[in-house]
Order: sequence, then structure tokens, then C-alpha cells
Amino acid sequence: MKLEIPPGEFAGYIFDLDGTLVDTMPLHYRAWDQAMRAVGLQAPLDEELFYSLGGVPTRRVAELIAAHYRLTIDPHAVFHHKEKLFGDLQKDAKLIEPVVEIARRMSLTHPIAIASGGPRDVVRRSLELAGLAPLFQVVITPEDVEHGKPAPDMFLLAAKRMGVAPEGCLVFEDAEPGMRAAEAAGMKWVRVPSRRNAESRASARVVAR
Repeated sequence: MKLEIPPGEFAGYIFDLDGTLVDTMPLHYRAWDQAMRAVGLQAPLDEELFYSLGGVPTRRVAELIAAHYRLTIDPHAVFHHKEKLFGDLQKDAKLIEPVVEIARRMSLTHPIAIASGGPRDVVRRSLELAGLAPLFQVVITPEDVEHGKPAPDMFLLAAKRMGVAPEGCLVFEDAEPGMRAAEAAGMKWVRVPSRRNAESRASARVVAR
């Protein structure tokens, strides 16, 4: 993994959670696959489809997957089933150390925030299990805004609560909807590869661009 950091000084840092700080995306995939099979999916959930929806609010993900497979579902029920399945797997998540190291270092001198598409209670539990909760005084989830990613609302609110102008923020994201949201908010961003194994993450290096 190689993180390309844009040049310049930044006043605040915003991090996505799943696939950015914590390697939960394979666990989310397993939970979504099981939840969708319970409502009629006859084959394994397409991984490319799943990863393309990274950062999108969970209920909306249920709707989009169902539409893709032409399934009729109750998004609210699927949402709760999926989150229960994920909760059973959550303890197995590993840190994405190169990004966590940046978050720890920046937290000593700058405001930092989480902007995650997951439900607030799930996001909080992930941060606590990962030992990252003390770093983040600002945690933004879809419950806080009218529109989730790829709309800029979550990032703009994070910047406001940090007391930083949007153009002074740097965003760390692993999925296209989040990168589009950062651009719409007027923020520079760093892509975090989300489908690499633990060994490649551990040997990551940070370079400037």
C-alpha cells in the first residue's frame, strides 16, 4: 500500500472508518452476503458491487443491492439483520496501522474527526474495540446530516465541529463515494487501498505528491 499525501499544510484531518482506519470491509462483506441471502439472493454477493458502495449509509446500501439484484426487501429489516451479523464479527477487525499512525500523530497537534457511513452505535463500538475512541472528539455519521456520502454534508459538518475551514481539511478515504464527497466539500483527499492483505498494509509507506 502507498499513501500519497498532497503537499501543503492542513488545519484538520477527517478519517473514514471502515477500510480506512480499521480493516472491517471483509467483515462487512460477509455480513451483507448473509443478510442478502436471507432475503432471496441466490448467489454470492458481487464484491465489486459491494466495494463500490463503501461509505454509503447502510440503509441506502440495502436498497441499492436489492435494486441491483431485483429483490423486494424491507430495507429497515435488512439493515438491522446486517448490523447484528456484523456485530458478531466486529471483534475480529484489525487496525490499518499506517493510517492509524497518522491519526495518532495528527491528534497531538491538530483537530481530527471521523466521518463514517455506518450507524452511530456501530461506529462508536468499532472505535472502542480498536482503542481509537479517545482520539476522536468529533464523530459524524449519517444520523447527523440530511444526505450521506457522496454528498459533502458529513465532511462539511465535521469541519464545522472541528472549527476548521473546509479547504483546510485533508480527508482519508478508501471508497469512491467518500472521495467524491470530499471533492464536493472542497477538500483534498488521500486514497487508502481497501482490498489489500494485512502484510501489505504493514509494509506501507507514505509518500508526498
